[in-house]
Amino acid sequence: MDNLAADIAARTDVYFNRTRQVVQRFGDRRVTYAVFLRRPVVSAPRLMLDWIQAVAKERGTSFDIDVTHPEGSWTGAGEPLVYISGSFALLSDLETIMLQKIGPACVAAHNAYQMCLSLPGVAFLAMDARHCAGAEMQEMMAYGASVGSAAAQREGAKGFVGNANDGTAHWYGGKIGMGTMPHALIGYAGSTVRAAEMFHETFPDEVLTVLVDYFGREVTDGLAVCQRFPELARAGRMQVRLDTHGGRFLEGLDPAESYAVLERHAPGAIRRYRSETELRYLIGTGVSAAAIWRMREALDAAGFPLVRIVASSGFGVDKCRVMADAKAPVDVVGTGSFIPDAWTETYATADIVEYGGTPMVKVGREFLLRRNGDRKKPIG
Repeated sequence: MDNLAADIAARTDVYFNRTRQVVQRFGDRRVTYAVFLRRPVVSAPRLMLDWIQAVAKERGTSFDIDVTHPEGSWTGAGEPLVYISGSFALLSDLETIMLQKIGPACVAAHNAYQMCLSLPGVAFLAMDARHCAGAEMQEMMAYGASVGSAAAQREGAKGFVGNANDGTAHWYGGKIGMGTMPHALIGYAGSTVRAAEMFHETFPDEVLTVLVDYFGREVTDGLAVCQRFPELARAGRMQVRLDTHGGRFLEGLDPAESYAVLERHAPGAIRRYRSETELRYLIGTGVSAAAIWRMREALDAAGFPLVRIVASSGFGVDKCRVMADAKAPVDVVGTGSFIPDAWTETYATADIVEYGGTPMVKVGREFLLRRNGDRKKPIG
């Protein structure tokens, strides 16, 4: 308890700590907090609620929790996600930390949900860990993406099938992370084929997923690996991963050839008005829709129709929508781009809306007042 109390005191804004001292001196009162975000989100309150429950237990009290938007449900801007009622003296110093634990998770959940629904037939792999600022953010982003994925799966999408590390695999129903090789292994091996050989010899039972952009020969090296392991390729136990960076085109492509590829497969996608960003996703450098179609053409023509394509590199909400419009034949998307792009959008807010059972809130926040008939759920 001492450690928890010290942690809360150190991490909480001073004015909340001082508020607690004032209330303890002049008399406690039961209050109700409303927690909300200023943008639409998918509700992901579990990390916050688990923490509040642990604090209540340590403090020998209980808080009444009214979850107005259950986990995984869409929530409009400004709509209270949760009402929390209890002792003002025991709640006043929790606001800073509880808001940290809900806002980013809700936005990540919303992003993941949109991505999965944009490409409902595609499996997603969470690769967010390397972009997180430490273990707590890593846990929060994995949780958020799993909530958004589950919401999309309820609507028929494949969603996230796993993630890239063991520590957060439990959020996706697994025990271990998924993945095969980074670019560094290919540099170490000296060739894409040799890296594939090394990996397969070390992990013979694993599906072989090979990065093919290291030497800038995505098509050539991708086919070379398939020809080296034809039994895996024909058994559907091989994948090529496109991770071409934004400074160059996939092997054999340029703007004109990229247009030609999409003209063959998804002409409508390039005939509609497009922003500069959307055009880049369609026919630009990096992992474009044209690049994925070109890789699929080459694999099929070489007799490897069961080799799957994994795509990574900047697959956020907008890129997923463009890929869907271009009917890009991608089988798996590896992404951490559900991490909120504009961190200011993740800021959650809490306001007290009742003092001693009397509705009261600062002017302009009347929309937070509790509606009649809201249910309550005791915690603690």
